[in-house]
Amino acid sequence: MKQTRYRLTQLKLRLDESPNVIPRKISQKFSKGDMRVSDVEIIRRSVDARKKSDIKQVFTVDFSCDRRLNLPEAPDMSYKEVPSGTEKLAKRPVIVGFGPCGMFAGLILAERGYKPVIVERGYDMDSRIKVVNQFWERGILDLECNVQYGEGGAGTFSDGKLTSGIKDPRKRKVLEEFVMAGARDDILYVQRPHIGTDILRSVVKNVRQKIVNLGGTVMFNARMNRLITDEGRVTGLVVQQDYQLKHLMTDNLILAIGHSSRDTMESLLESGFEMGQKPLSIGVRIEHPQQLVDEAQYGSEAGNPYLPHAVYNLAYHCKNGRGVYTFCMCPGGEVIVASSETGGVVTNGMSYRQRNSGTANSALLVDVHLSDFGGGGELAGVNFQRKYERIAFKNGGGNYKAPKCTWADFRDGTPAGQLVIECLPRFAVDAIREAMPELGRKLHGFDADDAVMTAVETRSSSPVRMIRDENMESNIKGIFPGGEGAGYAGGIMSSAVDGIKLAENIIRQYAPME
Repeated sequence: MKQTRYRLTQLKLRLDESPNVIPRKISQKFSKGDMRVSDVEIIRRSVDARKKSDIKQVFTVDFSCDRRLNLPEAPDMSYKEVPSGTEKLAKRPVIVGFGPCGMFAGLILAERGYKPVIVERGYDMDSRIKVVNQFWERGILDLECNVQYGEGGAGTFSDGKLTSGIKDPRKRKVLEEFVMAGARDDILYVQRPHIGTDILRSVVKNVRQKIVNLGGTVMFNARMNRLITDEGRVTGLVVQQDYQLKHLMTDNLILAIGHSSRDTMESLLESGFEMGQKPLSIGVRIEHPQQLVDEAQYGSEAGNPYLPHAVYNLAYHCKNGRGVYTFCMCPGGEVIVASSETGGVVTNGMSYRQRNSGTANSALLVDVHLSDFGGGGELAGVNFQRKYERIAFKNGGGNYKAPKCTWADFRDGTPAGQLVIECLPRFAVDAIREAMPELGRKLHGFDADDAVMTAVETRSSSPVRMIRDENMESNIKGIFPGGEGAGYAGGIMSSAVDGIKLAENIIRQYAPME
């Protein structure tokens, strides 16, 4: 007889208590300790720091036991495969982009026997790491492979954060695949899971190898040159690889190009592909000592080895109607330059698994409205981003070093502050100046005079939204745009889930090739 599994929430432990005591705690809670508890699985672990003198670990757990309880049964969290269609697939599906969206679209298709071909303009992981380090050390930018392009997408040089506001059971599939590929298993249950850029690099390589082992193909240094269409339907694409043009014929094309493939967006428009402007954000990266953040969040418990480094998520609504908010907060991380175009500087945050740099950083962003673009067609947002990235390049010295100053310099408009201020539209400068004291009231020390601001952060989201219907298909039939670049995701997790959905749409329609 199958045992009933139960779910228990709000199980609290002291900071120094090991999760190993959870079975005993459950038994004591529902009996005098004589109930047999087995197969305990931690579903979620968080920290309750509202009472700083008594911070607790808080768990949600699934478990089995030897008696009936008045508790909700644990839901089935396993990934549910969609049924295959009956029409035989004539040509292998093609995926453009090997970031999270393209990676998981490829993985799902490969697992079901569809043998996808994945086209990635950047290099494989090991080669990519070399050219990115060369860029950071010597200012030599490779336009085809950089922090934005290459195996793993932009997320490779990030924190590897897996937080997302979406409620989708496919999230579990993403987490489990990452664990099988080498990520630590705590990402399955911690409140704010992250892999760390150092671990993520090997994880991505392992996922790629799994796809290849299942019959998929991954082409690196292969940029989509143009689409091939016939009567409003895709029939293939032209790919440039190693200075050669290659034709890939397909009836099903997933576009997972990322938010920075501006030349690809231009090529798609020329092919009659429909997309529109999308609001975005602009701002700076702001840095504080991690200890300051820990003390603000944990009080006297800051530095407790049982506590993770503290994070924050702040927002303020300005009098001019602009929202100011923090984004992509990296505890124990560093600020990096993430350029992908000649003569432009854009910043991002990155951290390793241990998050031990001693410095916390986050994007500090201001809402940008469509009216701020001043017209300019579908790619007006791209031009808006590019304008301020080029100013940042110039103000940083013209060698891909980002301009930076302190909050006091920014607030007071000193010469150092002006170099950063000029990298932002006036409305963003005014909004940040208004918001900072208010954010400092929410997180003590956030508005410290010596907080460092680095310009410019422009790539928090895509500047376009690619039009797709209820089947996730574009106006050119057979093309399925998705992920961050298409404007339907924001981060590793939501992009990966969107990629799974794209793959499922193809699977529902077709049976795999024999």
